[in-house]
Amino acid sequence: MEASRILLEAIALKQCVQATYNRMVVKLAPHILYTRHGELYVDAVTVERDGKPPKETKLGTFKLAGLQVPSIVPRNFTVESLFNPSDAKYAGVTLFAVETK
Repeated sequence: MEASRILLEAIALKQCVQATYNRMVVKLAPHILYTRHGELYVDAVTVERDGKPPKETKLGTFKLAGLQVPSIVPRNFTVESLFNPSDAKYAGVTLFAVETK
């Protein structure tokens, strides 16, 4: 299954994905899939990095081309309050986003 399809499913089900990004194993809670300059990106909260939780919760931007072997893991997530689907950077380029209600 291709990365974008896996992420679409994970966003719809509000489930985390595990992947390798910059040679680190990460577990992400994907919130939105969008395009920028013709490339696919996902904004997600990093739940774990190399098996450890991050020091702070933040919404990061990940280029899909850099996510290797993403797979859905059986871990649900709640929508992060920092996520704003109306943010100007998503205007006209959003492919799919989590339901915020």
